[in-house]
Amino acid sequence: MSFARLPVCVVGVYSMFLLWAIAQERLSVPFQRIDGTGADKFKSPLFMGTCQSFLSAVSAFVYISFRRKSTDTLAQSLGLKHKEESQAAQNGIALNGNAHQANGNHQQRHHNHPEKPNTRYSTKALLLRYLQCSAFITSAAPFGFAALSYISYPAMVLGKSCKLVPVMIMNVVLYRRRFAAHKYLVVFMVTTGITIFMYFGNDGKKGNKHNSASQQTPYANLIGITYLLINLALDGAINSTQDEIFTRHKVSGQQMMFWINLFCTVITSILSVLPLPYIPVIHPSNDGRSELMGALTFVRDHPSIITPLAQFALTGALGQLFIFETLQHFGSLTLVTITLTRKLFTMLLSVIVYGHKLTKGQWLGAGVVFAGISVEAWVKRRDVHAKRVLQEKERAKIKSL
Repeated sequence: MSFARLPVCVVGVYSMFLLWAIAQERLSVPFQRIDGTGADKFKSPLFMGTCQSFLSAVSAFVYISFRRKSTDTLAQSLGLKHKEESQAAQNGIALNGNAHQANGNHQQRHHNHPEKPNTRYSTKALLLRYLQCSAFITSAAPFGFAALSYISYPAMVLGKSCKLVPVMIMNVVLYRRRFAAHKYLVVFMVTTGITIFMYFGNDGKKGNKHNSASQQTPYANLIGITYLLINLALDGAINSTQDEIFTRHKVSGQQMMFWINLFCTVITSILSVLPLPYIPVIHPSNDGRSELMGALTFVRDHPSIITPLAQFALTGALGQLFIFETLQHFGSLTLVTITLTRKLFTMLLSVIVYGHKLTKGQWLGAGVVFAGISVEAWVKRRDVHAKRVLQEKERAKIKSL
């Protein structure tokens, strides 16, 4: 089952977010007014985020309800209470971090250096982690959009292709997590391969010409790179925090999806109804109206936006089901590898379907990426084979007894 889960997650992420990207591109172009007097662009990213996070929370709740066992309470189904916690409570075991006080000598030995409380089953700590992820997600997107105002799109893609690096760095810095040696090799190979592919692409050459034509100043490029680095750092903090939640609190991917999107909906809804002043990056509009009022007025005057907006929210919600399933069972590095290579595989598919030609540098980059993925697949296959051999030996010993 675990062998088939990864291909299903990959296909789900690829298909849903391909449709999601089409809807997002449609939302970025002007929409005709209902009276036919002209066209306007939709400038309410918070409203778009609210629609997607709300539908994602609903989708996760429906999935949890469908898979819920009859013996589970609502708190257990939503990941706020664990069966292990209930069993431990019945046996008189304290799970609030004071269990080590039962041994007097151990307590005396650590009197001057008390251990940190164990928050493994702390509902408060879990909800705070969810809120932390939601705040990071809400903050990261505006910095990505703002960066595009100062640097070219190829430069943006080139920077985002290195997302594996901040994810690994944040895991090490924030939570002191260590990875196997081959993980560092895979991250280096995938990042290098995508960088080579993007650099030698025709889009990158066009982007360079555009930059030279527009004569952007070094100061503007510095601002754009700063925004991009902030976006990448927040992305790395998001994925590393999600890994920490899975490791410490033992929740499912759909439970995390529900709570993070619920908090995202609350945060973006509050920001949407407030008449915020001009805030660089976060709230660039200065018309004095709340974003929710502006978005509803736009939808009323441009009803053609309803279909792509619904497609954007629905495909994003379904895609997140596959994303959090991947996070739960394979970790953030595997997920980021899937999302980064999606663009590369889409380009390669267009080469086959439409007969486009790739440069030698792009074929080299694609080969490096595939080599990195092959290393990951080979190591996982070796580990699975070793576990099966060990299990067979244990079974043989049990039978001999």
